Amino acid sequence: MPTSIYDFTVQDIKEKPVSLSKYKDKVLLIVNVASKCGLTPQYKGLQTLHDIYAVKGLRILAFPANNFGGQEPGTNTQIQEFCTNQFGVTFDLFSKISVKGEDIHPLYTYLTKDSSHPGDIQWNFQKFLVNRKGEVVENIPPKTDPEDRTLKEKIESLLK
Repeated sequence: MPTSIYDFTVQDIKEKPVSLSKYKDKVLLIVNVASKCGLTPQYKGLQTLHDIYAVKGLRILAFPANNFGGQEPGTNTQIQEFCTNQFGVTFDLFSKISVKGEDIHPLYTYLTKDSSHPGDIQWNFQKFLVNRKGEVVENIPPKTDPEDRTLKEKIESLLK
């Protein structure tokens, strides 16, 4: 049974395998994203977090998912083009996965059931904050803006 997020391998947006162990000693914000959601403008805030904190060790891991209202219907190529063209995204995008239901990706099974802060994915843009040891330290609701002061303070404390 996995003991941290480092035990998983996922596919990047170009469908190449990526071991999450490459993020050891980084603070992570794992987010399920969608291009046609009322919360899609959060891409801008996620990019701002990346711009400010990447040099200090924050990594944003975005997982497109079509589980809520069909709000991520595109292919990986379409998703990447949208994120780049609309929001200038430079943080890490991964291949589209399922974050709930019978076909849930194993990473999201871990995040929602087996991590230290489990809970069902409520909607697009739910966030999991992960410390430098690969431990989930918070499960953050979808409507929490990435630039929320409290969230930024939590990230800053983990980066110290």
